[in-house]
Amino acid sequence: MAITFLRNINFFRIVSEFIIPRVICLKKSVSQQKVAIATLGCKVNQYESAQLAQVMRPDLVIVPFSSFADIYIINTCTVTAQADFQSRQLIRRARRQNPQAKIIVTGCYADTSPAEINNIEGVSIVLGNKQKNLIPHIINNGWQVGKYPPSAARVIRDNSELLPLKHFYGHTRAFLKIQDGCDSYCSYCVIPYARGEKRSLPASEVLNSLDVLIKNNYREIVLTGIHLGAYGQDLSPRTDLETLLQEIIFANVSSRIRLSSIEPLEISDKLLRLISANKIICPHLHIPLQSGDDNILRLMNRNYDSSYYRSLINNIAASVKNICLGVDVMVGFPGEGEEEFKNTYQLLEGLPVSYLHVFPYSDRPGTAAAKSAAKVPEKIKKERALILRGLGARKKEFFASRFLGEKMQVLIEKTKDKKTGFYKGFSDNYLQVLLPDADASLTNSIIEARVDKYSEGKLYGQIISR
Repeated sequence: MAITFLRNINFFRIVSEFIIPRVICLKKSVSQQKVAIATLGCKVNQYESAQLAQVMRPDLVIVPFSSFADIYIINTCTVTAQADFQSRQLIRRARRQNPQAKIIVTGCYADTSPAEINNIEGVSIVLGNKQKNLIPHIINNGWQVGKYPPSAARVIRDNSELLPLKHFYGHTRAFLKIQDGCDSYCSYCVIPYARGEKRSLPASEVLNSLDVLIKNNYREIVLTGIHLGAYGQDLSPRTDLETLLQEIIFANVSSRIRLSSIEPLEISDKLLRLISANKIICPHLHIPLQSGDDNILRLMNRNYDSSYYRSLINNIAASVKNICLGVDVMVGFPGEGEEEFKNTYQLLEGLPVSYLHVFPYSDRPGTAAAKSAAKVPEKIKKERALILRGLGARKKEFFASRFLGEKMQVLIEKTKDKKTGFYKGFSDNYLQVLLPDADASLTNSIIEARVDKYSEGKLYGQIISR
């Protein structure tokens, strides 16, 4: 399995984009009990936090995590050691904000290291991913005293947790979890231990959930999963992602559909034809590489080689016009020497990819790679990451500059660019465009813009139709 959680262009953005908590914010009320939710990690975690907020008692109010709250929920990630560290920081931050608060810790870090979390002062309850659905029950129906590990939790399923998500607070684009779990067991990855076996949402429920989100005015919906390309393998009758996309197309949905990360061997010619022929499917794929060296790929327990990956990327670029291709790549995996790193660099340099997400290798307890003695020094990891991020910046500029003077369909986000104050949005092929002539009335609408400038990693455009 790839590190499908890691989606950011550099280490700073790892912290700011997904390690720093996603805040779900609703209207405050002085008289009501306050709940704060922090989410670390992937789109699946973000979706699950939104579900938790949806099924809370109506007399509870969700507040920003930076505020005083009676209950703090921390939905953790454990894909890197940095994610674990940030989880512990958030627990301590919650306790500082209100020493009397109840603190619930859930997510992947809670699944893999419950005892470690239990030892942090102030933690009330630790629940793994399979017990996340206990949280509304615990809050809504009275607290159980004491701490307990995930294995001690009784899984409670009721109709409320099966309700489709109506609102994705704080986001213009909604995420829809259609798959969970992984059984690939890449040698560096702890997520299969935290998330369990592969599980898919039946197509009828996917379509129902899409319908609910579209009726609540979400113009783009991102289909996500821990192992998205494995969608449908566990269902009876067995199905696949391409068949699901065909059903979505036949349903004539009005919002555009984007796919989150998908493994190299799960990108079929049929999938590429669907993307190419249907405007509702965004021409954007994020395809983990991890290493461009064949020996390192074997040690990682990846099931392809560099030659396959090269052919795949070139075929995709030739098959789908203007497609954006993102890549996860890891540096410093045990045994990666100068030659192995050079192979990775040269492979990526020669590929028509649009951006890179670069990550230093991090030991994960219990994985095969963590037992290796051939560790790469931290200083070298940082140097290699810096080199690949430089390559990624050049790839991004080259791809974005292709569209200067072109018209693009841009979904305008709720947030503004911090530096310029301009509203920003994303094209269907995942280019961020800043729009000086946009205003708040255009938020969550898809407009046509002409791109006229690229500067400091950003595209600028002018609205030509609304």
